[in-house]
Amino acid sequence: MPNIAHKILIVDDDEDILDLLSYNLSKEGYKVYKAEDGIEALEVAKQKLPELIILDIMMPRMDGVEACRLMRQEPELSKAHIIFLTARVEEYSEVAAFDSGADDFISKPIKPRALLSRVNSYFKRSEKKEELTGVLEMGNLIINRISYSVKLNGKKIILPRKEFELLYFLAKKPDEVFNRDTLLKNIWGSDVYVLARTVDVHIRKIREKIGDNFISTIKGVGYKFEINE
Repeated sequence: MPNIAHKILIVDDDEDILDLLSYNLSKEGYKVYKAEDGIEALEVAKQKLPELIILDIMMPRMDGVEACRLMRQEPELSKAHIIFLTARVEEYSEVAAFDSGADDFISKPIKPRALLSRVNSYFKRSEKKEELTGVLEMGNLIINRISYSVKLNGKKIILPRKEFELLYFLAKKPDEVFNRDTLLKNIWGSDVYVLARTVDVHIRKIREKIGDNFISTIKGVGYKFEINE
């Protein structure tokens, strides 16, 4: 099971395939969105900012190759991992898929266990890369632990050290709720006396700089980071 709710968009005009993949990926712990053609896929992708997109090629209104090409032109989607899923096995289809910006290519019929293995491997590689580089990419928000820098929509955001460390700590584990005592211990240390109110003040200052839609308040509990929807 993934330790955070990674977001996956499945795009296919076959409702049975959508249901099959959605069921298996959701069961594995992923947050799954669905679309039935390329145009709808673009709309959902821009809104939800999935980290991985499973994209069929032959679809009505807009095929997968064109949808992939347009997605790669969107800055906030340029880093998404795109896996093409198609029944077409002609060589030109695979070439067209990779030329449009795809990362992987899987032929139908689908074997859910094999697909899950590949999806899980992708996220493990991404998490390992983050550990090595110290960079978190959360949609349109980039947090760089090495340079202590934050970028939102390509614009650099200046955060003092404690605000940065608090944001980075929360962002490393999206959707996990942390109470004030845990945040105080991890950011300020157990040997320093700091009021719980200090956490609230720092959260407010972070929100003033990056907006209100990344850190949520869970009343009576604490705070959690949410991947920008």
